[in-house]
Amino acid sequence: MSRRGSSMVEFALVAPVLLLLLAGVLNFGVALRTAIAVSQAARAGAQYAASSVANSSDVSGIAAATRNAAPAVSGIEAATTRYCKCASGSAVACTAACSTGPVEMYVTVNASATAPVWFRYAGLGYTGAVAGGTTMRVR
Repeated sequence: MSRRGSSMVEFALVAPVLLLLLAGVLNFGVALRTAIAVSQAARAGAQYAASSVANSSDVSGIAAATRNAAPAVSGIEAATTRYCKCASGSAVACTAACSTGPVEMYVTVNASATAPVWFRYAGLGYTGAVAGGTTMRVR
């Protein structure tokens, strides 16, 4: 067998493995890009909510701020939770008073979306679901 023929056989054996690795890297890259965008969108929604007490209860405004922060991600959803604590760290109703100081209001925004999956692998249950969230104090 000539050298040229053996090189072609070696390439034919290695090429499918390299293509499979490349496909995995592409899927991972798309999922990572989507996860970063979803995390940043959750932060944008939390920043909107934390800007005022009125905005912290504006669920549709928070969802809009979250969606607008990641226009390249389709189907992004946001869930918002608002809660209050005393300076000591104990949970309290937002309308209550604290003996240790003022009531501190917090808002948590969790965003989720599905990253596009370009290549499917048998046996791997990856669905492309990504999520991100953040908590900020309302000012």
